[in-house]
Amino acid sequence: MKNTLLFSFLPPASVLERALSQFKATISAKELSVEEMLDQVHKIQPAAIVVVPRQKITAEVIKALPDSVKIIATSSVGFDHLDIAAAKERGILLSNTPDVLTECTADLGMMLLLNACRRGREYLSIMQEGWRKTYSQTDMLGLQVSGRTLGILGMGRIGRALADRARGFGMKIIYCNNKRLPPELEKDAVYFKNFHDMLPHCQIISLNAPNTPETKGIMNSKSFSLLPKNAVLVNVARGTLVDEDALIKALESGHLFAAGLDVFCHEPDYNLRLRDFPNVFLTPHMGSATVETRSAMGHRALDNVTAALEGQRPGDSLY
Repeated sequence: MKNTLLFSFLPPASVLERALSQFKATISAKELSVEEMLDQVHKIQPAAIVVVPRQKITAEVIKALPDSVKIIATSSVGFDHLDIAAAKERGILLSNTPDVLTECTADLGMMLLLNACRRGREYLSIMQEGWRKTYSQTDMLGLQVSGRTLGILGMGRIGRALADRARGFGMKIIYCNNKRLPPELEKDAVYFKNFHDMLPHCQIISLNAPNTPETKGIMNSKSFSLLPKNAVLVNVARGTLVDEDALIKALESGHLFAAGLDVFCHEPDYNLRLRDFPNVFLTPHMGSATVETRSAMGHRALDNVTAALEGQRPGDSLY
């Protein structure tokens, strides 16, 4: 008899096909709210639930789950939307999907970096408005990416993948991490133990660290003031790493040349003041949004569900 599974969102086609063939699966045609998900869970009594980061699985939600639920698998690397302690107390396994979104998130990080430095949003606006005006040798100048110093906060998989792409542009890499990398991973990058010590050397700063009590709001007024004038900020990690009021002040003052942002403190209801800056290149939290990666994430989640329901600990278990 097949195990019952709830997919609380519509996955890519190959994942959908597998879920329907391998499980007695209920697949939502849209992303369910937590309340809608709980309603479905009590109707179908699934052994497994697959969720995404926008669905906050709090202690209260976990307490409300029926005993049928053995595992909650999130289709994401991040897991700050899951209450691990509450799940552990109830004996519900949790898993995530690391590794598979490294490359495409680093791709997006490089896209943000390039567009912020080279005024991509402004150039696009000019073309959409029909151009019809010549620009002089001193108009609309961006920053040359090649040869610049890129500082990376968080040299995990994505940070290292971004560094590899930046090396292709001849950039110098410096980084701050909770510990220094071994030589084979560090390559030519220069390590800074203290974040504030690194900032004065960063012509571009990329945030690639997880959301923790230590990193929350780490880009604050002091941090922005330590950057050299005309620095560029890139964030593909979590919006909560940035004090957005401080970011806006740094943009208004001209201290910051530009920013490339994929994540925000409040999503999807982000601070529209950021939209008003033509030198801020914005994307709607799309780091993993490729066919290949979203499919790989879904299959990885199903691998974890399969292991758990066969009495094994998932390879990506969170505790």
